[in-house]
This record gives sequence, structure tokens and C-alpha cells, in this order.
Amino acid sequence: MARFSKQARAASTDPVLVVGLGRFGSAVCESLVRQGVEVLAVDTDEARVQEYADEFTHTVRADATDGEAMRQLGAGDLTRAVVAIGSDIEASVLSVITLAEAGVDTIYAKAISRKHGKILTSIGATHVIYPEHVMGQRVGHMVTGGLSDYLEFEDEFAIARCYAPEETWDRPLSESAVRRKHTITVVGVKRPGEPFTYAVPETVVHRGDELVLSGRIADVERFTALAPRA
Repeated sequence: MARFSKQARAASTDPVLVVGLGRFGSAVCESLVRQGVEVLAVDTDEARVQEYADEFTHTVRADATDGEAMRQLGAGDLTRAVVAIGSDIEASVLSVITLAEAGVDTIYAKAISRKHGKILTSIGATHVIYPEHVMGQRVGHMVTGGLSDYLEFEDEFAIARCYAPEETWDRPLSESAVRRKHTITVVGVKRPGEPFTYAVPETVVHRGDELVLSGRIADVERFTALAPRA
């Protein structure tokens, strides 16, 4: 059985236990590996375990609802875990309980509904993720305006990427005064074929530029509604 050392646990990039190697779980693992984080990936499906055996640090066939199996894997030595199970609510709930009882400090858990999420929070999940809901919001905003990306937070705050509205063209941001007029902040500007640059009051925006902006959801939606479509 794979185990992580106390030295690894003390490192700035603590290893992470990921339960479930479906589309969501495998994407989480891939992201962690790219960041140089050790991953212990667990799934009950042998085919999935074999598929990712050469890609992630440790890939093990095991049942995360089994406390003894998790103990043998050293789950209690880890500080962070992601329960990426969604459709099997019973397995999702029992996995979170098992990891919480093992002493894992931080548990991220995928939920398929608000009720599911409330249950996960009540039994020990410290962070609940709703990937389908988040992606639905992003796509919904992208298809109704000139947005190329959108991210909404629970505290009524959003970050968006959109094409520059006509009122900002060929003027510095200090002159177009979008912050004062629309109560949003332009964080960065991207010209076609060039990398993003941080926005400053002297930044001149041109037609075809993309803006990265932040603000309250309602303000962001109003401003991005002015953006031309791609």
C-alpha cells in the first residue's frame, strides 16, 4: 500500500488524496500533478486505476468508505482530500465521513445538488463544489453576450473576460472611466496575438481587445451586455 511520509506532509505542496477517477476526479489529479503536488488517487474501478497508473503519483484500487482500507493507505497522515464522487450519493457521504473520522483536516467534496451539499457540509466536508452548476453559469453567460469566460462566487462577486465595449475604444481607462460609470474594475487587457497585460489608468483600449474585469455580479452583467460578440 502507498503511504506518504511525515516529511512530505510538512512540505509546502502537501500531498492530496483524491477519491474517484471519473472525469472530475481525473481532471483534479491532472491539475495537481502539473503543479508538482503528489497525488494519491483512489477508485474502486480497476480499469480506471490502471488507466491512470502511469500518470499520477500513486493510483490505488480501494474503497474510500472502508475505514480500515483508508487507515492502511495512510489517509490520516494527509491534510487534504478531494471526494470527487457525485452520482453515487451514498459512497460520497460515507467517503467524507471516513476521511473526517481519519483526521483529514480539509475535505473538498463534489455535490450534485444543494441538498447533497448540505449533507456533505454537516458530516465534515470543509468545501463543497458544484461543478455542473458552475459550468452551467459560465456557459449561460457566454452564450448571451460577448463573454469568453465567466466565474461567479458565492458572495455576489464575479470575474469575467469579454470584448471591449465601443465606449472604451481608443481611449485610456482613466478617460472612459468604466470604474466610475459601471462600478467594475478592469484588471487586465489582451490585444489579439499578444499576452495579457495588467490594466492601469493609462492603458489605452482598442477595438478587438479583451478585458478581464471584476465586480458585483449585477454590475459585471450590465457591463458585459455592452460587449460586442466575437
